[in-house]
Amino acid sequence: EITSLLSLYGGQFSGEREICVNSPFWILSIPSEEMARGLMKRTVCAKSIFELWGHGRSAGELYASLRNYPEHKMLPYLQADSTYKVHIHTFNKTLTQAQKIEKIDALEFLPFKGKVNLKNPEHIFWILEDYGMDPNNAPEEPFHLYFGRWVHGQRELIESYSVKKRHFIGNTSMDACLSFIMANHGRVKPNDLVYDPFVGTGGLLISSAHFGAYVCGTDIDYNTIHGLGKASRKNQKWRGPDENIRANLCQYGLEKYYLDALVSDSSRPIWRKGMLFDAIITDPPYGIREATRRTGSQKETVKSAERSTENHIFVSSSYHLSDIFCDLLKFAAEYLVMGGRLVFWLPVYKPEYTEDIIPCHPCLKLISNCEQMLSSHTSRRLITMEKVKEFKDQDQNSCLLEGQYMPYRGHNSFREKYFSGVTKRIAKEEKDNQK
Repeated sequence: EITSLLSLYGGQFSGEREICVNSPFWILSIPSEEMARGLMKRTVCAKSIFELWGHGRSAGELYASLRNYPEHKMLPYLQADSTYKVHIHTFNKTLTQAQKIEKIDALEFLPFKGKVNLKNPEHIFWILEDYGMDPNNAPEEPFHLYFGRWVHGQRELIESYSVKKRHFIGNTSMDACLSFIMANHGRVKPNDLVYDPFVGTGGLLISSAHFGAYVCGTDIDYNTIHGLGKASRKNQKWRGPDENIRANLCQYGLEKYYLDALVSDSSRPIWRKGMLFDAIITDPPYGIREATRRTGSQKETVKSAERSTENHIFVSSSYHLSDIFCDLLKFAAEYLVMGGRLVFWLPVYKPEYTEDIIPCHPCLKLISNCEQMLSSHTSRRLITMEKVKEFKDQDQNSCLLEGQYMPYRGHNSFREKYFSGVTKRIAKEEKDNQK
């Protein structure tokens, strides 16, 4: 998420790459404080951002680094008419109050002229100490120390968009935190056009609209699009007349960004030819809580398709996961603008997972592949791809080539593998209870 936002706002990781991998504290090079604040208003993975004044692998190195920091950059925040406080945060270790005071007193060489105000200071300074990633073997001294001025932090975004408070939800409504992460992976920005081909109750549209993008979607389920049928909430039997996708965006004051949601089969594109969308952000059905369906019967032939009239309604048939992802990549390759991004979840059976099963297309470049654990034997990967090549007619069936299509046919049995694990776990629990 941070990498995507840096490419959107400007900036980069600086210096030692191992710090980024093995520590919760990352050093970034960002051109301005305004850009840093813009990044923090969007991220849900980072807690705070600081202007780094000094750092080192020991207290001595930290103090030497602070003495080398230009004084003219410090002075605006250390004036006699200002107030401040120093906060200490230790990762993977707890310090006593006496230890904290000792560390704060050691900074007396800094030219602080203002008054200490612990309740409502104008400026907050932090000492950050990294004691490693192993809570059972924390060292006596930290691996790395940082000191800086707190610039911005926000964690309210997730809470204010919580699904628990949302007007219209379904069985698979996306968690607010994950939906914002997906929008950030897609580098959604104001006036973009964002599309979700498996829109459901529109949870992914909300995060994109929050960032100023115009949103639309399609879904094969008529009842979901129109807010009809049984409700997903406890103690509520049927959905109310005002439960729909538009109502969700109205709830957050985002209605002006909502274009429409259409009842449509994602395997049969309805859009005019051309590069339309700046981002495609979606969560296809896995066949667990929601069925994988498309229009057309199992016995449908080419001839029956040719005979069909414009107003003919096909019955639905199963839609294999491998076909879902093949159609999704093909659609993205054709309808994304150059540089546009496709962000989607890919369910995997962990014992059989290799990177070879990630769907691919010659017009799309894999940007990131992140894992979210679902159970001991299943997980899902958040796949982000970017369009790097213009779609040509010869790319129409690129992902159907045997060499590319075979590795991820195994996704078709994900449902059976998922429930086989659940069955085994229940049997084990029952056996343990009998002992």
